Amino acid sequence: MLIPRQPVPRLALETLSSGTFDLSRDNPEFATLVVFYRGLHCPICATYLKELGGVSAEFLESGVKTIAISSDNESCARKMAEKVGYPELRVGYDLPLSVAKEWGLYLSSGRGTTSIGIEEPALFSEPGVFLVRKDCTLYFAIVQTMPFVRPHFKEMLGALKFVQENNYPARGEYTGSV
Repeated sequence: MLIPRQPVPRLALETLSSGTFDLSRDNPEFATLVVFYRGLHCPICATYLKELGGVSAEFLESGVKTIAISSDNESCARKMAEKVGYPELRVGYDLPLSVAKEWGLYLSSGRGTTSIGIEEPALFSEPGVFLVRKDCTLYFAIVQTMPFVRPHFKEMLGALKFVQENNYPARGEYTGSV
């Protein structure tokens, strides 16, 4: 389990249009919002990434860089990016599932063709959203076992404003006995 205020696992992979993404070298003003999505086969992911693409400029104005990442290969990631329609949204691909597990993401087995007629991969990660401070420590994490009911990026922007104005600390860091 990842712990707030502690370093996150290494994350480096190729993107569709921004070269190699390396979280340790991303150098945001405040943080990087890492959005792990299931893949091209997931219609909910397409809708979610459209929402992210629509507010990425607002995140950047708040000092937060964004990236969407999946274990899809480059071809599938490109199709998803075209479907989403925000060329400025960074999209990473070929996430090793071993790295997904290090980040605490749940893994699922493919179960055939989805409602949009695309075959699920044999194995893929479920969604996760992580805000990682510029020093590569975890600020917050949302990890899901299902594709449904995702956190809204507009709400995150409002919370981010409060966090920055009040120097609000990362929470959930206690690991002692209870």
